[in-house]
Amino acid sequence: MQGETTALRITENEGKLDVFPQNRTPSSGRASAKSWQYSDHMENIDGYLMKYTNLVTGWQYRFFVLNNEAGLLEYFVNEQSRPQKPRGMLPLAGAVISPSDEDSHTFTVNAISGEQYKLRATDAKERQHWVSRLQICTQHHTEAMGKMMSQAQGQHRDLIQSIEGLPAAPGLSPLDQDLLMLKATSMATMNCLNECLHILHLQQVARQRGSLGGPTIEWLEPKLPDILKNGSSSLGSFTTGEGALEGSRLELSSPESCSFSGEQEDIDGDDESEDCFTDKEEDLGAVEEERSVILHLLSQLKLGMDLTRVVLPTFILEKRSLLEMYADFMSHPDLFVAITDGSSPEDRMVRFVEYYLTSFHEGRKGAIAKKPYNPIIGETFHCSWNVPKRPDAPKEPSQGSPDPAAVAQDSYQVRFVAEQVSHHPPVSGFYAECQERRMCVNTHVWTKSKFMGMSIGVSMIGEGCLNLLEHDEEYTFTLPCAYARSILTVPWVELGGKVSISCAKSGYSAVITFQTKPFYGGKLHKVTAEVKHNTTNAVVCRVQGEWNGVLEFSYTNGETRVVDVTKLPVTRKRVRPVEKQGPTESRRLWQHVTESLRQKDIEKATEHKRILEERQRTEERHRAETETAWRTRYFDREGEGWVYHKPLWKNSAFKS
Repeated sequence: MQGETTALRITENEGKLDVFPQNRTPSSGRASAKSWQYSDHMENIDGYLMKYTNLVTGWQYRFFVLNNEAGLLEYFVNEQSRPQKPRGMLPLAGAVISPSDEDSHTFTVNAISGEQYKLRATDAKERQHWVSRLQICTQHHTEAMGKMMSQAQGQHRDLIQSIEGLPAAPGLSPLDQDLLMLKATSMATMNCLNECLHILHLQQVARQRGSLGGPTIEWLEPKLPDILKNGSSSLGSFTTGEGALEGSRLELSSPESCSFSGEQEDIDGDDESEDCFTDKEEDLGAVEEERSVILHLLSQLKLGMDLTRVVLPTFILEKRSLLEMYADFMSHPDLFVAITDGSSPEDRMVRFVEYYLTSFHEGRKGAIAKKPYNPIIGETFHCSWNVPKRPDAPKEPSQGSPDPAAVAQDSYQVRFVAEQVSHHPPVSGFYAECQERRMCVNTHVWTKSKFMGMSIGVSMIGEGCLNLLEHDEEYTFTLPCAYARSILTVPWVELGGKVSISCAKSGYSAVITFQTKPFYGGKLHKVTAEVKHNTTNAVVCRVQGEWNGVLEFSYTNGETRVVDVTKLPVTRKRVRPVEKQGPTESRRLWQHVTESLRQKDIEKATEHKRILEERQRTEERHRAETETAWRTRYFDREGEGWVYHKPLWKNSAFKS
């Protein structure tokens, strides 16, 4: 029986290539024998090939059928089981067919789903014919997929033109809510299909490179095209840029005068008290009431569009500025201060990774993706935290008010200042320090975002630097990308991409990968990290888990440690009352917009926002007319970045 099923014999017959089992002849008249013809009419072919199953079972003979019409490669246990359901099948549209370098008989079929068949023919000639026919079928169905996209795009354009060409008549309008829903759904569907095709193309290219010995792609996420040449934006935990997108920022319409000049504000830390701002971000209930606005907006967007050109509705805004959101990433200041307590360079790097991974959870207010206010140029935010010197000390007394002097004596103080230092592009600088522990962190970041069909993708451009003066160490780090998903329904946030942390002096580095959820299966918010010593290339710690859930740290000695970020104590920041803040400090600047949002008065919030935007534009025009350069308050431009003007490392009193 094995002699009958082990191979195919190929013969020439009037220009056709006929395939038969080796113990059969053309005259046997087998109905299953198919001819290979290189013509527009593609016939199915079948025959036995060896398929690599696994390390235990190894190579097994299986009966394969190339279904040209369906674009599938199917296989069965044997030819007799062909009338039954196939044991397995691979779609060939977008697949990569690759002859193997290990011998002249083996080849692989890599489907766009990621599944792979490793196959072996009887000889090189048989392999070549299978590979050729598979490649022809693959090309045909890949091109057909592109043609279907072109047809769908044409139908989408016809639909949009038909809706927008409707005559103005009672009960019939292009702005009818159902028609807007139809336009937005059609547009989002086309954009998602285009993005899927792009991802499949990237995967195909990656496999082709891999089969040729070139570099491969470890994991793919939706492509973020080039964005923001003269401005930028972001959404979700993010901002939208300036320019035309200024319409998405909130502002204050107070008649008080607020000049965005470079004069420093006089900050008195004694005026600060524990933050009592406890507003919880509500679900987007208003979205249902304003759905026609969102649908009309989405129907105008195109894949890859720079969101600086789009005016977003006010009711999706979060009740805080982006500058304050950056401060909320410091909600575990005890972990920040503890970095310098590390007993070795390795320990300090691991502590910094722990602090970094736990900072994103509290920086987001709720599961719903909302957009904080885009900071106005010259806007600032100040706050501080008291960190008990004894970790087991109670943070709040059981009765009575704490003595401020006693608290100050028993606590380390971490101070924070942020400033919007640029308008085009919109750059934020923020700085935090703990003088007593001789440590500080300086970061500059600007965001650029793109419309991606059903999502908004945001790149966080910039770099941070943590200085531990006690150890004379600097840790540079980058920031992940962020995505607002499901923007047609209830938007939510996920992080994606790789970030790096490095310390040149100690030679330790870390790579953190925020994994976006795949199309099928998989968990949300997964993150992995690896800390290694660069000189020896030895991995000293690995981390896996969810950045908003449980993280597991595994060490080379076999020990493990679990951190549940949802159970970490949150230290409330200390801020001054609004009435004691300067006119350009975030909470005072946005107070009327925030109050209007609390009262659910969207129209009033939008008007306050518009007045503040116009005030900023007026001052910008005045500076242009008088050729007056913008002067920052707290940050100075150094090369491509921005640095706090009085960092600890420049203060001789805090140097080693």
